[in-house]
Amino acid sequence: MNDHHTSLMALFWGALAVLLLASGIAFFLTRKAGPEGPSDSIQNLNARIQAWWVMVLLLAFAFWWGRGGVVWLFGICSFAALREFVTLTNARRADSWTLAVLFYLVLPLQYYLVWLDWVGLYAVFIPVYMFLLLPVLSALRGDTDNFLIRVAEVQWAAMIAIYCVSYIPALLSLNIPGFEGQNILLVAFLLIVVQASDVLQYTWGKLIGKTKIAPRLSPSKTVEGFVGGAASASLLGALLFWATPFSFLQAGGMAVIITIMGFFGGLVLSAVKRDRGVKDWGHTIAGHGGFMDRLDSLIFAAPVFFHLTRYWWSV
Repeated sequence: MNDHHTSLMALFWGALAVLLLASGIAFFLTRKAGPEGPSDSIQNLNARIQAWWVMVLLLAFAFWWGRGGVVWLFGICSFAALREFVTLTNARRADSWTLAVLFYLVLPLQYYLVWLDWVGLYAVFIPVYMFLLLPVLSALRGDTDNFLIRVAEVQWAAMIAIYCVSYIPALLSLNIPGFEGQNILLVAFLLIVVQASDVLQYTWGKLIGKTKIAPRLSPSKTVEGFVGGAASASLLGALLFWATPFSFLQAGGMAVIITIMGFFGGLVLSAVKRDRGVKDWGHTIAGHGGFMDRLDSLIFAAPVFFHLTRYWWSV
């Protein structure tokens, strides 16, 4: 077994250990509950942990499959997230052509370009060419009611649900000297740090959170939770430097950046949800909401992480 597989297995077993510990705590809390049964928060905790078991196993299978598995997995996540986003837009019958092209041409083509390593095209395919084409398709139908709003919503859907998410498997295309064949560890690093930041910000917020950052958008987000969670996740990222091409300080710095971007992603998409009058993007993932609820932090973090890594470490 080479160093790449050893590092990946170490990360996988570490994730399993954390899940086993969390499952044990949830089991203890459930058994400790009184005759009225576990509270709603404990039931939600159990649902979240069970969902994490499924997500970690799916990721493990995708990583075992390799490049194709990672591209397929996040392509499916993009499709599900796009569907959740579109259901909350002002799309009308006149936008049917536009949405069909978005789902069945733009999305698969973007991921096909990622699979081909065609960086020069997948980096501009959606924000340039599709930004120009999609409004044309809607304009050809002749419906001008809320036209600007409808077009902007479709363009946003393409950007956050397809383009930004596709930068996660795009990490596999980077050519980093001395790190050849190990790029899947960059995907693991990004996912671990961003998801750990979400969990730790929530935990710190529950423990010591008092000063709300944006109470109208997300009452659970506090200054103390953000600082504690970002600092803890950044330390975790620094400790994972051995699985990356970064030094200890570089890994910590990258972790700081992606945790901050992840926080901004969650905040912005919370604003979208409040504007649409919903609590969650969907109910597909028990205890977590929809796919977009799990991807919101990654949507802002992945492109920034990709381009920083490409600029400073790739050739």
